[in-house]
This record gives sequence, structure tokens and C-alpha cells, in this order.
Amino acid sequence: MINKRALFSDETCDYKSPYEPEAGDRVTLRLRTLANDVLNAYAVINGIKRNMVKLPKGAVNAKCDNFDYYEVSFTCTGKTVSYHFLVSDDDDYVLYNRLGCVENAQPEYDFSFVPGFKVPDWAKGAVFYQIFTDRFRNGNPSNDVEDNEYYYTGGHSRKIRDWCKFPDALDVNCFYGGDLQGVREKLDYLHGLGVEAIYFNPLFVSPSNHKYDTQDYGYIDPHIAVIEDDCDHAMQFWEKNNGYAARYIKRIISRKNLEKSNAFFAELVKEIHDRGMRVVIDGVFNHCGSFNKWLDREGIYLNKEGYEEKGAYQSADSPYRSYFKFDRPHEAKSGYEGWWGFPTLPKLNYEQSAELEEYILSTGEKWVSAPYNVDGWRLDVAADLGHSTAYNHKFWKNFRSRIKSSNPEALIFAEHYGDPTDWLNGKEWDSVMNYDAFMEPVTWFLTGMEKHSEAFDGNKFSDGKLFFESMLKNMSRFPRPSLDCALNQLSNHDHSRFLTRTNGVVGTLKTKGPHAAGYGVDKRVMQLAVLMQMTWVGAPGIYYADEAGQVGWTDPDSRRTYPWGGEDAELIEFHKRAIALRKRIRCLKTGSLKPLDAGNGYIAYGRFDGNECCAVVVNCADSEISLAVPVWEIGVSTGAVMTTKFACGGWGYTEFEEESEVRHGRLFVTLPEKSGAVYYFNFREE
Repeated sequence: MINKRALFSDETCDYKSPYEPEAGDRVTLRLRTLANDVLNAYAVINGIKRNMVKLPKGAVNAKCDNFDYYEVSFTCTGKTVSYHFLVSDDDDYVLYNRLGCVENAQPEYDFSFVPGFKVPDWAKGAVFYQIFTDRFRNGNPSNDVEDNEYYYTGGHSRKIRDWCKFPDALDVNCFYGGDLQGVREKLDYLHGLGVEAIYFNPLFVSPSNHKYDTQDYGYIDPHIAVIEDDCDHAMQFWEKNNGYAARYIKRIISRKNLEKSNAFFAELVKEIHDRGMRVVIDGVFNHCGSFNKWLDREGIYLNKEGYEEKGAYQSADSPYRSYFKFDRPHEAKSGYEGWWGFPTLPKLNYEQSAELEEYILSTGEKWVSAPYNVDGWRLDVAADLGHSTAYNHKFWKNFRSRIKSSNPEALIFAEHYGDPTDWLNGKEWDSVMNYDAFMEPVTWFLTGMEKHSEAFDGNKFSDGKLFFESMLKNMSRFPRPSLDCALNQLSNHDHSRFLTRTNGVVGTLKTKGPHAAGYGVDKRVMQLAVLMQMTWVGAPGIYYADEAGQVGWTDPDSRRTYPWGGEDAELIEFHKRAIALRKRIRCLKTGSLKPLDAGNGYIAYGRFDGNECCAVVVNCADSEISLAVPVWEIGVSTGAVMTTKFACGGWGYTEFEEESEVRHGRLFVTLPEKSGAVYYFNFREE
């Protein structure tokens, strides 16, 4: 019988070369088998069965005699290439695809690549840090949103003077004062943590604290940047007409404020670049906000200098009328289509306006070009843009073309739930925020919780086999370049904080109250999650203050402020060391991944390339486990010595290097309850 555990291939450069082929390139595919185990090996490429040639011993890894390697080469065209492998001996026949060894051909799980599809090298495996600006740090109180500046979503703006105050259940109008100057003051902290890229939630002019209701795509909001042109007039508590919001209008219409804010942002990006870090900003292009200058439902821009054209809500003759879909097209101040019916989020009507499409495409180009030089876009609700699937794909193809022409190293990743295959075709997005192939499976396995803390599933909790099954199926929807830069987050602004999920409590801010989000949390489980995050395929994304021990139910409670002065120093140091481990061991960023063992309460997986390998073991059970991890599957031979590089548990963490001899192809380990460890081997030093 063929040894199925020995079979391996993937789309890393060790098994597919070149890693990102161009049309016309000679591509080599490689398959690993147990030594002297198979008689025939084939690659089925776009339905055509091709013989693979067995390589001489030592041609791939001279240090390991356990395996044979087979190759096939071909010249690719410009079309997508799909393939799987077949091996046989006298008695057995095995098919191998992205899921591993399977009984029947499953085209949806074939390996595949798109010739010409490239993602920026800097983003592959990079450590991101997400900043919700209003809640990170207040570096300049003079630009704070003040009480009663304007009226929005049923109330006036509120300045929160207590930085540590819990968010209200209705939090949109509440501002804590975090700004870009605050980010600037903490760049050394972020660099010291090991951050390689900063992802900002929206920064453009907007009336909300979250800024997913864009008012002006052309400018950074002065409330988080620079306000020099100001006035003191606040609205009275009974006033709801924003035509009288003199202070707000002055602040966000003044060209001086807008231009200086943009200049400040350009300077900040340069400072970030000077520290070797990148910048990605949030693009909300499916919808805008009811305050948007094109709609101007509030009359903020009406008859103001520099804004001679009336907004689409104010006049049926507005040049922006076609930007929106009105209930009564020929009547001013009529109803209009809102995203999910929300009037504060008017949906943009691209199909009816070539001018709108061009403006947004130009906006995309503007911010990735000088003087701003942003390194990429995160795209909000990207699959919703437009009124048809056909237009959605047409727009993103145009967007990619324009962005990559302006800045070939710009990253384009999207917010997306579900299968992203249709958009990861080499012509649209580079990747996605990785919910299905990271956040959700990790959360279910370690905590049993749903990512909003709104459900618990005991069947998914601590089931290692289910974890790998879910991971492999969902990872198979990604081309490997997309997988390498998929944003692997544990928390973000839309979901509960991961540390809160460790308490196993189903709840929200309304049902449980803010204090309960911190009750019964288990920092050991948080450490295990970070360990997995820093040793898994993709780009780890830290949500601000997660590293400092912040807790919170789902939105808006997940948007608590960074606890400056009350940080969990131990957890920060843990993140720093885990990030350093990832950077120090290259195979953790770009190497192959192979499940090694799984059961109730534990998993073990390997990360490896031709030079080095790691075995990662995670025990989330409430009891000690002893395992014989089959490290021969990642190339470690009997008699070799693996070194513990990192371990965590109830004691905290340690980087004490302990050596363990591999016996019978297995690494024998014992892990205490809720602990994990990384074991290392260097093939070159054997």
C-alpha cells in the first residue's frame, strides 16, 4: 500500500517553480512520495495526464533519504492552470489535491494558479497592525470633535472626556479624540513590537467615529489631523438642522484645514516608511454617507464658497444626481437607495454614472501615488459594490488595473465573507480579510465561540480534526499568493475581542454589560491563539490593543480605547517575542504547511521548506497531553535533534532551548494544559 502520509505537494516555490509564473514561463511541478514507494507518478494538468520523472537521490534535499521527488515541466499559456497528482503501485492508486489524499477527483480542490498574478512581496507573511484611529491615542486635543458640533443618527456629537469610559451601546456620535498625531507618537512602539504594516480604518472626512460613511473622499478628516481654521459656535441642544452647525462646517469645509490635513497625512506616511513599515487605508466605495458632498442631505455644502454645485438631494438638476438611485428621480429631497436600507449610508449608483466610476477610480490612484504613497487598499463590503455581479467584477478589474499601474507594489485586499474564489482570479483583488480560513476555525477550536460571542458550539470546541478539515477546505479557495497575504486576524472592529471569547460566555454589551467582557477570560488561550497566528500561513493582523489585553463584546464594545498606562506588559512582551520568532524563522512566513496530528484538545502541524522546519504543537485541553509527533512527514529523520524555540502556558512563555532527539521518525513531547510549543530543525546544520 502507498504511504499516504508521505505524499506532499503545494504551491510554494519548493513544489511549484516559479512561484508566480508569467504566461510563456516554463513551470515545474513537484510531488513528494515515500522513498521507493510508488511505481508511477502523474500530474493531471487541465485534464491532461502527464508522466512525472523521478529525480536522483539528493537532488532536492541531500540530508533526507526518506523521500523520493517527482517532477514535470510544461510551458503555461495565459489561462488558469489547474492540476492534481496521481500515484500508483501494483496494488494501490491514490489521487492528491489541496485536501491531501482523496478517493475521487474534485476539481474545486485542484491546485491552481493564474499566470501573471502577482501580489506584493512585502505583504507575504507580513505582520499588520489595525488602528481604529479615534480609540488609539489622542495626540492633539485641539482637533477633537466637540459637544454639539452637529446632529447625526438621532443625537448631537459628544466629546468623551474620560479615555477609559466604556463605549455606549449607541456609540456612533461619541468621540474619544484619537488622531493621527497620536499614531505618530507611538510609531516607535509599533516598530518595536515588530509591526511591518499599519492598516487604518477609514480616515476621510466623515461624521461618525468609525468613518464608514464617507463625506469627502478627497481629504483626510481634519478632526484626526489638523484644524487651524476654526470657530466657536456650537449647536443648541434643541437644534437638529445641520445647516446651523457652524463649527462643524467651518472645520470640514475650510480649504486650509483640508489641505493641511492631507499634508500631515503625507508626512506621517513618510515617517512610517522611514521606519520600514507600510500603510494600508480603508476604501468605502460601495456606499458613502448622507453628509457626503455629492448628496448633501444635511445642506452642509449648500451655497458655500467652493461648492457651487448643489448636492443631489438638494436639487434634481444636480450634476451628482446620477450618483444615487432616487425613489422619485425628478424631485429634490426624495428618498434614495441606502445600503441595507440605511438612509445614512446611501448606496453609490455606478451603473448610471461613468463620472462617479471615474472619480472613485481616480481616488484609488490618488492615495497610492505621490505625495501620499499609501501601500494599499482594504476594500469595505467589496462584493456588494454595484447592482449586479457582472458590474462588480468589471469595476474591480478596472480598479486593479488603475491601482497597479500607479503603484505596482500596492496591495488590494477586501472584506469578504464566504468563498472568495471568483475575485481571486488575478484580475481583481490580491486577497481578503481571512475569516473563513483563519479567524473562525481558530476561534471555534480554542474557545468554542462564534466570532461575535453570540453563540457557543461544543461540537466545534477543541476538535482538532474538525479544525484541520475546516482550515484545509477554506484555504483551498485561495491561490497561494493570495493565501500568503490573507489578513489573519483574531479580532477586529466588527467582532468581539478574542480575549473576551476565551471566557466562553455568550453575550453582548446590551445583554451582559461592559464589565462581563473581562470576567473569566483565559490569557493562556489568548497566547495559544497568538502562537497559531504567528506560525500559520498568511499575514498576521493584530487589532490595536489586543496585545495590551483589551477586552470587549462585539461592535461597538470591541472599539474600546487603547489602555495607555494600564497595559498588560506581559502580553505585549509575548506578542513581541512571538512576532520576532516569526521573523527569525523564515519557513514560518513562506514555508509549506502540513497537518501532523490532531485529536480532542490538540493539534500539531509542520511549517517547512528546503532549509528548515518547525513542528508546532497546541494543547487547548484542561489536562496534560503526551504525543508522538510524526516529524518524519516534514523531513526530520530518526536520530536528528529538534530544539524548542518557543513555549507558552500557565507560566507565561519561555524561549529556553531544550533539545529532543527524534526516535522512529517521531518527536515525543509532553505539554501541560493549555500550552503550546514550537520545535525547530535546520536541515543545513544536520
